[in-house]
Amino acid sequence: MNERSGIFAGGDPFDIVRAWLDEAGATEPNDPNAMALATVDADGLPDVRMVLLKEVEGRGEDGAFVFYTNFESAKGVEIEATGVAAFVMHWKSLRRQIRVRGHVSRVEDAQADEYYRSRPLQSRIGAWASRQSRPLESRAALMAEVARQGINLGLNPARPPHWGGYRVKPVQIEFWADGAFRLHDRFRWLKRDYLIKNRAMPVHQPDSAEGLWIVERLSP
Repeated sequence: MNERSGIFAGGDPFDIVRAWLDEAGATEPNDPNAMALATVDADGLPDVRMVLLKEVEGRGEDGAFVFYTNFESAKGVEIEATGVAAFVMHWKSLRRQIRVRGHVSRVEDAQADEYYRSRPLQSRIGAWASRQSRPLESRAALMAEVARQGINLGLNPARPPHWGGYRVKPVQIEFWADGAFRLHDRFRWLKRDYLIKNRAMPVHQPDSAEGLWIVERLSP
């Protein structure tokens, strides 16, 4: 029996994500679109950091999550090597979280250019000045490089070739809401084709017998 109702109701997980984000925007004091992004390095060691989710694209097979960064940063290098990532969004005010795992690719240049132009000028210059994740002599050295780049680039800098967007296409999305006595509500949406390739993953009484997604309730 399909138990999903209230905040968990809906036939597409991206609609639920958007609804939760809208609610978080009214209750979270800072960065309701913040997410902890996890990647893995060449030695298999996990790495995690906070980034900002900038767009929830589409629905169904076309649905994806977009964020922007320096391609030469630690996260960029790790994503380029593995093509996968995971993230979690947690809203303390709502007592909810969303977990996502998926495959990652770069967004198209035109899309990255459009977002880059929307950023404040100092942020655009900063994307040129910062050699993200690499050792820095001092903050004074960074600010001097920002000033130098500002003079060279002018008021309408082009997007740096080492900076742009990544698109996370999920194979798994989990919605979690806090429950009394730690008896939380959890619903996992799994891409059917991913599940077929990973048959070891248990599925118990899914509420969808066909279609793109298989949805199941998880123990807290």
